[in-house]
Amino acid sequence: MDWQDFAVRLASTARDLLAEDTVDGTLDKVTRSAVDLIEGCTAAGILLLTRGTAKTLAPTEQLVNDSDALQAALGEGPCFDAARTGHPVFRIKDLTQERVRWPAYAPRANALGIGSVMGFLLYTEDEDLGALNLYSTEPGAFTEVSETAGWTLAAHAAVAFSSAKEHAQLEQAVASRHTIGEAMGILMAGHQLSEQEAFDTLRRFSQEKNIKLREVAARVCERGGLRED
Repeated sequence: MDWQDFAVRLASTARDLLAEDTVDGTLDKVTRSAVDLIEGCTAAGILLLTRGTAKTLAPTEQLVNDSDALQAALGEGPCFDAARTGHPVFRIKDLTQERVRWPAYAPRANALGIGSVMGFLLYTEDEDLGALNLYSTEPGAFTEVSETAGWTLAAHAAVAFSSAKEHAQLEQAVASRHTIGEAMGILMAGHQLSEQEAFDTLRRFSQEKNIKLREVAARVCERGGLRED
């Protein structure tokens, strides 16, 4: 690998990642960049593990979906295990030699056309984990050089992903505040309530019905009140 060329391309990718203002756009850019930048990589995806439930994000090929679904169904496999245990980096040089470690997954994955795999932990948050997983159809495609390049990309990806999540959460918070304010106004006008009384009414309904406050507010805005029908 020409490291000077890689550094230039990675710098451009890092700028593009930070310019993305949505989570989905950021993740799509990450996986496409992995295929473009990492030697030997023919497919990439992000595995999200939330309270034991696996979800595939931004897959570049159907192969990624098939592999993640197989691992989740079997409860074993390199990407699933890495995300579940929080292992930061792994590289499987030849999947055909891993039948002892993953007796159910390895032969079926090989039948899907997977020869070698790499994975990099992107983040851990409470019980949630996210990992960038890279696939090759050829055994032995990933070397130590590939691993170093992948780890470097993953570090930039983690920063960009965190930034995109914060941006999305801020937008959601602003939208929720606006909706709650609008709902309070409807209740104040319709029931001659003070601002505090209107907010208390929303909060009490939220607690009694076990519905998020922003969802209660949205219901008020849509229906013009707190009707349950």
